Formats: sequence, C-alpha cells, structure tokens
Amino acid sequence: MNANVEIGVSGLEVLEARLAQDMAWLKIPAPAWTPTIEKDGQHVYDAIVIGAGMAGITASAMLLRYGIHDQVVYDEAAEGLEGPWLTYARMDTLRSAKDLVGPAMGLPALTFRAYYEARFGTEAWQGLVKIPRPLWAEYLLWLRKVLNIPVQNGVKVTNIQPRADGVVQVTRVQNGQVQTVLARHVVLANGRDGLGGPAVPAIAHHINKKYWAHSAEAIDFAALVGKGVIVVGGGASAMDNAATALEAGAGRVDMLIRRKDLPRVHKFNGIKSMGVVHGFASLPDDWKWRFLGYVFDESTPPPGPSVLRVSKHADAHFHLGNSILEIKENADSVTIVTNSKTYQAEFIIFATGFKVDLAQRPELNAIADKIKFWSDRYMPPASLDLKSGSLRELENTPDLGLSFQFLEKYPGACPGLERVHCYTYPAVTSHGKLSGDIPAISEGADRLARGIISELFVEDKEIHFHNLCTFSEPELTGSEWHDEG
Repeated sequence: MNANVEIGVSGLEVLEARLAQDMAWLKIPAPAWTPTIEKDGQHVYDAIVIGAGMAGITASAMLLRYGIHDQVVYDEAAEGLEGPWLTYARMDTLRSAKDLVGPAMGLPALTFRAYYEARFGTEAWQGLVKIPRPLWAEYLLWLRKVLNIPVQNGVKVTNIQPRADGVVQVTRVQNGQVQTVLARHVVLANGRDGLGGPAVPAIAHHINKKYWAHSAEAIDFAALVGKGVIVVGGGASAMDNAATALEAGAGRVDMLIRRKDLPRVHKFNGIKSMGVVHGFASLPDDWKWRFLGYVFDESTPPPGPSVLRVSKHADAHFHLGNSILEIKENADSVTIVTNSKTYQAEFIIFATGFKVDLAQRPELNAIADKIKFWSDRYMPPASLDLKSGSLRELENTPDLGLSFQFLEKYPGACPGLERVHCYTYPAVTSHGKLSGDIPAISEGADRLARGIISELFVEDKEIHFHNLCTFSEPELTGSEWHDEG
C-alpha cells in the first residue's frame, strides 16, 4: 500500500477497491456452470463445507473461484468465534512468520501484509515481529466478508450420510430446528479435532472434572488466582496455558513434561519448500512414513518466546522426565504421582493435544466404520524403527484420495463415501501439511477444489454435451461476406 494513504478504515477501503479490481480482471469468481439439481423435490447443493475457520473459508473461496456458487458453509460457533483464535488459543502471537501468504490464494491484496498495512501503515509493518493472535482472527473475518463466503453460523451438523443416488444427506440443527439438506459433496474443514477430540490420559477420568481441563476447553483462569496448577505437556499449548495461568495470578505452576529434554529444532522447517507442498502426496508409502515418522519422533519444539513467557515467572517450575503414574483426589486438591516425584495442586491442565477418534464425532457415526485408514493400507517395515507413539499416530489417520476424499475400507462398504472430503489436519499422512497449518492452506484448498470440480464435470458430462450441442449463439450472421459462386 502507498505509505501516504490515510490509515484506518479508509486504508481498508482502498485495499478493498484494489482487490475488487484484481478479481474483476482475473474473472474471480468464475461464472457458475453447474446444473441445478433436485432429489425428491429437494434442492441439492454442489458443496457443503463444515467449518468456517481458516480452512473452511479458504476451501469455500477456492470453490467459488472455480465457479461453484451453489454452496453453503456451516459453523456451530457464533460469528467471529470460528476456529481456535479467540477461544482456546492462548498464545500472544501466531507462531508462523508474519509474511507467510497463507489463505491469500495467490492474490496480493488478500495477504495479511496487505490487510495490516492498510490498517496500520507500512512503518508499522516493518516493526511488526509476529502477528497478534486476535488480529489474525479479525483478518479471517475480513477475508470472509470481502470474498462473500456464504457462512451460516450457529449450525450444528449432527449426521452425515452418503447415499447411493449421488448425494450426501446432512442433518443440521439451528435454533433448535432440525433440517435435512442434500449436497453432492461435503467438505469437513472443522479443525484440529475434526475427526476426534482432545487426547486426555485415561487416568484423568478417575477424578472429578472440577479438578482438570484439557487445554482446548474453556478455562476460568481467574478462579486459579493463588492456587497451585499442574500443566501436563511440554509443547506450545502447554507453554501458552502455563503462561496464561501465571499471568492470571496462579500461585504456582508446575509443568510435568514426559521427555527428558525439550526438542530444540523444528525439523519440518528443514525441508519446507513448494517441492514438499506439491510432491509429498506422490511419495511412495514408505517414504511418506519415513518423513513423517522422523518428524513425529523428533517432535516439534515450543516456540522460544512461549517458553520465555513462562520461565520469566518465579512461580514457574519445569519438571522434565516426569510421567504420571497416579492421580489421587483429595478434599480440595489433587495429588499427582510421577515416576520421580509427588505433586500437589488445585487444578490440572492437560495440554496433551488431539487424537483421531471417530467415536467422539457422532455426526460421523454412519460412516465411521466404513472409512479406510492407513492401518488398513500399509504395514511399515521394522527398518523404519518408529517410536510407538508416532506409529500409532500415522496408522490412525485416514487414507485419502487425490481430492482429500474418504476411501472405503473395502469395496461397497459405503457407496458415496468418496463424496465426503477430509480437509482437516489428519490428512497429513496422505497429503502432507496442506490442511491444518497456515503456510500451504491455499495450495491444499486448490487441490481440493480442483478435484471436486473435476468430479462434478465428469458426472454431468451428458448435460454438458447436451449444452454443447444446443448452443446456438452465432458468431457469423451470413452478412459478413458475399458468395460469388
């Protein structure tokens, strides 16, 4: 943006005008081209996207870009609370570099940089180190607005049922009203826990829930003032939650970390390139597991600023090499027994990540046991020497097709299952990191959208051929020349 443009609202107006011009010149979105379809007197959407966070917005925008206008996006959250950014994400800033393109889909005017400079100016951009988390949420809402993403908030999807007649039946609930809608394709873009939920040690369920929470839950940090808090885990979310508790006035925070040392190197950064983005899906199975297994085994270090945000507090205590053996409930506290020490606390935060567990997603009950997983596809050789945790994580991800579609566990298990697409983090084993993180979210959405439009066109080939044959708009009228015989 021009440094002389008035910052604030007027700056955004200038940016939005530039964006509108760019999109008009590029003919984005493309004209609608799919036929209107009904089944049993009910309208059938071309696509339903479930989730209006970053992945859902980008997927919807890519579909619009290629002319898929007959679509809708559902999100259970209220507007502005989609995704983790203003709920359970508790870091001060994003971990990604500020200049990553992310969901901009190749349009300079859609980048976070363009948005930031339009609001605050180029000098402010130069001084920005990392993107403030709440500002990223505002940016995603702006994307949704300027791209006209058809989001309906407050919609809970309770059932997804592929049918053999070429549609997927979706049951949705809004304001207590139950409705069944139909779509030719359904895209799951419902976040890190989209195929499961929080990973919590089984031992936690033996004590009263008032004494603990998972880091992805709502936590009343004000109630922890002066109290002892245990944070289980040593990753980024563990640091964020420990810091939030300390900043809220917790009396003491003990971090119980199973590893004997924190990982120091973010291994995936060693191969970040467009080669990985576009080539990972084409790797042989053993090489996919070799790459991901190594990264998972090495683990991802928490960001340095996040660790310092905790360690600067005198009441923060790090305990490495501590595995929980037992948790006992007392009158007003809990006792945690580890392999090396016993701890007392009034509250425990399990920052133990997420897991794929279809039993935690009742909307997937109709298809859960029909989905093919990597454990059904591939048995890794002992030579890969994977740690058990990494092995389980890789095995317990779905084996997906080229457009992120679910595959049947065995032929005929669920006709129409391929119309449901998994654009969530567990797609990593099949496609690499295209569906859960900021850097390659546009490339992933492009792959998803191209696959869907290809399938729609091929399925409607007879209609399109009929349109070809009946097209009669003349290029010539016959008056352009004179036939002299």
